[in-house]
Amino acid sequence: QVQLVESGGGLVQAGGSLRLSCAASGRTFSNYAMGWFRQAPGKEREFVAAISWSGGSTYYADSVKGRFTISRDNAKNTVYLQMNSLKPEDTAAYYCAAGKYGSRFKEYNYWGQGTQVTVSS
Repeated sequence: QVQLVESGGGLVQAGGSLRLSCAASGRTFSNYAMGWFRQAPGKEREFVAAISWSGGSTYYADSVKGRFTISRDNAKNTVYLQMNSLKPEDTAAYYCAAGKYGSRFKEYNYWGQGTQVTVSS
C-alpha cells in the first residue's frame, strides 16, 4: 500500500502561483511513477501531469503545458506540482496518484484525498 497526502492548495488570484505537494508513505516511493489529476465541479477527473519513477520523463496535458511543472524528490518521498500563471479554469480539486507512467486513470493504483485550488478572476 502507498498512502498519499496532498497539501498546498488554496485561493489565488488569476495570474498567481501555487505549489502543491504530495507526501507518500508505505511502499518504496521511487518504485512508482506519479501523476496529478484534477476534477472541477460537474466535470470528470482529468489528467494534469505525470513524472516517471526517476524523474527523467515528464508529460503534461495541453491545457497546462508551459505553466505547470511536475517534479519529485525521492529522498523526501514527495512529488510537487508548481502551478504558474493560474487561470480561473484551473479551479478544481487536485489529486496525486502513484502507479505506472501515463495519463490514464487505470494506470494508477493509489490516490490521495485531494487538495482544493480556487483561482479567482
